[in-house]
Parts: sequence; C-alpha cells; structure tokens
Amino acid sequence: MKKLAFVSLLALLFCSFSNDALAAKAKFKIPNSVMDISQDNTYPNPTQDVPELQPSELTKELVESAEVKIENPDLIKMLNESTIAPSPVAIGYRATIYLGHWALNYESTETAANWEYQKINTNHQDNRGGKAAVQMTYKQEGQKRITGGLTAKIPDAEDVKKMMIIKAVHKTKLPLSFDTVVGTGTKLNNVYNIPPKKMGYLYAYAPAINEKGKVTYGEVYLVLRGSKKSLVVKNITHQGIGAWIPVQDRLSFGFITSDQPR
Repeated sequence: MKKLAFVSLLALLFCSFSNDALAAKAKFKIPNSVMDISQDNTYPNPTQDVPELQPSELTKELVESAEVKIENPDLIKMLNESTIAPSPVAIGYRATIYLGHWALNYESTETAANWEYQKINTNHQDNRGGKAAVQMTYKQEGQKRITGGLTAKIPDAEDVKKMMIIKAVHKTKLPLSFDTVVGTGTKLNNVYNIPPKKMGYLYAYAPAINEKGKVTYGEVYLVLRGSKKSLVVKNITHQGIGAWIPVQDRLSFGFITSDQPR
C-alpha cells in the first residue's frame, strides 16, 4: 500500500511538473506567422547578448555575505576586478568603504509577447482586373528601426535594462535587443495568393516582449574587520518597472484580401 501511494505521489508530481513546463513553453510558442529574417535582413544587426559574469571566489564570498541578492553585472564586474588581502594578524583593523548606491537585482513577475508590436511595412497588389490568382511576397520598402525601452523613468536605468533583458532572454529563449533594424530590400520567399477581383495586402510587424517586475536598490558598503570581509546593504528600496524589448531579426506577417483599397 505504501509503495502504491509513493508511486501515485510521484506520478502526480511528474504530471504537475510536465503541465507547468508545457504551459511555460506554450506561453512563448512562436506563431506560424512569425518568420526568422536573420539570414535575409539587409541590415546586419549586432548580437545583443548581455554577458553574465561569473563571480570570482572573492566576489562570490562577498555577494553571499550580503542579506540582499546581488545580480547587477556591473557591480559584479567591479567586485571581480577588486583585490582584498587583509593581514590575518591585523588585530583590531576596521574599515567601512562606501561602494555607492546600486540597482541590486531585478525580479520578473510577468513576461508576455506582442507579436504585432509595431507595423513596419505594407506590400500590396491589385488583382481586381485579373482572371487568375496572382502571387505576392514580402519585400521591405524602407529601412525601419524598432526601439524599446523602460516604461518609466527609474534610477540606474541602463543597469536595470541589462538585468531585465537577461531575465527575459532566459524566459523566452528569443534573441532580444532594445534597438534593432530591418533593412531596405529585405525579402522572403513565402508566397501569398491573391484571387481574381481582389486586392492583396501583406503587413509586416516587429514583435516585442513586454517585461514587468520589481527592482531592488540599496547602498552598498564593504566592511573589513581584521581578516573578515563582507558586504552590507543599507537603505533598501523597491520600485516596480516595465519594459518593451523588441525581438531581433523576427517579423510577424498578416495577409488579407479586399474588394476595395484599404
């Protein structure tokens, strides 16, 4: 009986985990209307990977000593570049060094995709006088720059953007950038059929991720007590923030036919 109950519990936990995983995957399932233009884009977008620095042994020790989670890559970089070697015989040695006011971490609470964030192109063709279907394909008529950004003014905005894009990339597995360009003349070979006596319209949209969450701020101090060293964070505050982050080198397409010009 105990064995049967244990097996049932494992099955329940597995189903729960599987359902959560499927739900997370389904949330960012890319629609069939979204196409990868990375090989066709006439404007070569630079890769916007934000480096996730691995903390050194000293940095890891200091970060773990703080009572607040520290994820800011710039603060971690500064600590990685620091050297602290207090003497073990420095009895009575004391020092408190102010390292500044920092955005310490970002906690994501909601990540959603808008596959039609910004319309960037319209191709159209008139087949109202035709007797057979005609075909049309996508061609970018003019260069378009798509920019995202934070939804409100906030201290240490650039640091916050770095932490937000790291979390959004982890959750979506999509190439994200706050600034991306689709070049003039970018083409795809996907064919759309326009029946006789109709006009065809092919709309291209730049998708983006809407990221929402909370930033934790605080004043960071390096405290030395003899051979011991630690970080102390004071005057901790929290602030809600959101951001739109475009998806790089991806376009969403919408195709319609009409009797009349639109």
